[in-house]
Amino acid sequence: MATIRDLEREIQKIKERNQRVEADKAWEVSWSRKVVIAGVTYVAIALFLLVTNFEKPWESAIVPAIGFLLANMTIPLFKNLWRQYIYKK
Repeated sequence: MATIRDLEREIQKIKERNQRVEADKAWEVSWSRKVVIAGVTYVAIALFLLVTNFEKPWESAIVPAIGFLLANMTIPLFKNLWRQYIYKK
């Protein structure tokens, strides 16, 4: 049989886990995450275009970064449509 102390430790572990899960969920939908991914995408594409001698690599690399941001901004719309018309539980 578990003691009160054991149960308190378990509750504390659950609370700590819940805090981590909440922080992870907040990060997944945050603009900070989207901006970081767009920035990394921009730099990676620009460096690739630079190495391959593409004309105007820094200007051209903005296209996929903006595409990423636009895709992320429209995902909630499509998610809601999916929930409404396809996912029926």
